[in-house]
Amino acid sequence: MAPKYAPSLRSRLAPLLLFLQAGFIAIFALYTEIDSNVNVDGKHFRNFYPDFQDVNVMVTLGFGFLCTFLVRHGFSGSGFNLLVAAMATQWAVILNGLESWYYGGKIRINLRSLVVAEMCTASALISIGAVLGKTNPVQLVLIALLEVTAFILNEWLLQTLLKVRTQNSIMLLHVFATFFGLTLTRLLYRKGSEQRFEKEKFDRKSGLFSALGTLFLWMFWPSFNSVLVDSRTPASKLGAVCGTYLALAVSAVTAAAVSVLSSPRGKLNPILMQSCILAGGVAMGVSVSVIQQPWEAMVIGFSAAAVSTIGFQYLKIHMLLTFQCHDTRAILSTHGLPGLLGWLVQLFLQIKRCDDHTTAIQFAVFHICTLLMTISVSLSTGFLTGLIVKLKFWRPLQNRKCFDDQAFWEFPNLVERK
Repeated sequence: MAPKYAPSLRSRLAPLLLFLQAGFIAIFALYTEIDSNVNVDGKHFRNFYPDFQDVNVMVTLGFGFLCTFLVRHGFSGSGFNLLVAAMATQWAVILNGLESWYYGGKIRINLRSLVVAEMCTASALISIGAVLGKTNPVQLVLIALLEVTAFILNEWLLQTLLKVRTQNSIMLLHVFATFFGLTLTRLLYRKGSEQRFEKEKFDRKSGLFSALGTLFLWMFWPSFNSVLVDSRTPASKLGAVCGTYLALAVSAVTAAAVSVLSSPRGKLNPILMQSCILAGGVAMGVSVSVIQQPWEAMVIGFSAAAVSTIGFQYLKIHMLLTFQCHDTRAILSTHGLPGLLGWLVQLFLQIKRCDDHTTAIQFAVFHICTLLMTISVSLSTGFLTGLIVKLKFWRPLQNRKCFDDQAFWEFPNLVERK
């Protein structure tokens, strides 16, 4: 029979959600307006709306289904993903519009602002993968709001102090989210994680839904990487789309090959493939501004899949045993290592194309400072967030309730016993 779970969310989750949503409605009512500065014939809307929908599918369906691989955590993986995305996107729209409000008195909302907000939200969804199954929805909402704030702060610092372009600063979300999530899972570490929790399991049914999320992400990742490319330069946008697709295709093939080679029985490992099949898209997102040839994108896809596979096979257990970082969804190998590889490729290619050594050195220093600032902000804000979320006031889960939907969801077909 199903165990009786205490109704621990009634006094925390509902008041928090209602308070935040009421505050967001008030802010939108007083300080926002729809941006009417669009083409009369609606051409801009028709051209941008498909990209907006693609990003929307990735955030809701892609990351949602991707988090359903745990056998008894499917409802929480997909349901809490939607809850977090809905709250964090509203908050990101407000924060991204502060400059517009400061100078014009209103936060102007259009499709581009919604897309940028959802991309900021994606960083939080990535980080949450590291603590998946070990946190309650109250903690997840707090993590998302605090991380979106930190990510937008980092973006503002990069654009203000280092004059980084908007696209390049946002595409560092993979690196930012990885270090933020690893810091969180270190602070929220639970004793006994080395032996795996009783319900931290994977089976064919849950794995099928998780594979569906991987397919959604794989299909729409070219839009994710190209959506912020200047539409006035169609060649650049086409290059971003084609390069991302080729990198994804190569990383999928490479992940399949490496999975077979690393298996004692010579079979495909679905968990490893899901972790590595997207590596090419992640690496391309960070380096998309410097990729000019198709073969460069394909080499990036191959290298990213190889690095991701090695990270999944060896670093995940090493991070757990040495640093006590229990990375549930392996975000280090899926997003962190490919993101760092993409940053390194951007540095190498940009230096290679510089005309003189002085310019190359200046760019190298500038590029290294960009990464160091991103990691510093990520680690520091992740540490502060972890301290806040770790408070007993939020009623963290007991070990026996981790990775179990019954801690949060009602199932009428199950009889509860006291």
